[in-house]
Amino acid sequence: MSTEKKIVLTAQGYLELETELNELKTVVRPRVIKDLKDARAQGDLSENAEYDAARDEQAQVEARIKELEYKLEHSIIAEKSKDEVSVGSTVVIKYDDGEEDEYQIVGSMEADPFENKISNESPVGKAVIGHKKGESVKVESPNGSYQVIIKEIK
Repeated sequence: MSTEKKIVLTAQGYLELETELNELKTVVRPRVIKDLKDARAQGDLSENAEYDAARDEQAQVEARIKELEYKLEHSIIAEKSKDEVSVGSTVVIKYDDGEEDEYQIVGSMEADPFENKISNESPVGKAVIGHKKGESVKVESPNGSYQVIIKEIK
């Protein structure tokens, strides 16, 4: 039995990682190899700053490629539901004070509060997942609990 944690992604998030990996493998990696060859051709490697910089960049690119390959291999693409809140859903919630917010529920890797993308592991994300439009849901947060109403699921 595997103890590795699966990475939850939206279809868009998976596509973005795939696109980045493809770019690294087909564009960036060949450029870095060429830079490394050019720097090596300049002679003495012991005092060659360009060679050191190219080796550092190569290490960073290869590490990112490995990281992306791992994430893509161990990810689950969340199936978006129209009837209830799930990863990939955009949900409009209404707070007790009447204020409304719209969030997209995403996997923790894709979360970006500045773009209203909240993690399925966040207090609001955990609370609303699996619930339907019109339901009142209790959110347990570090600052205490509060109620929200699910106004709309997109």
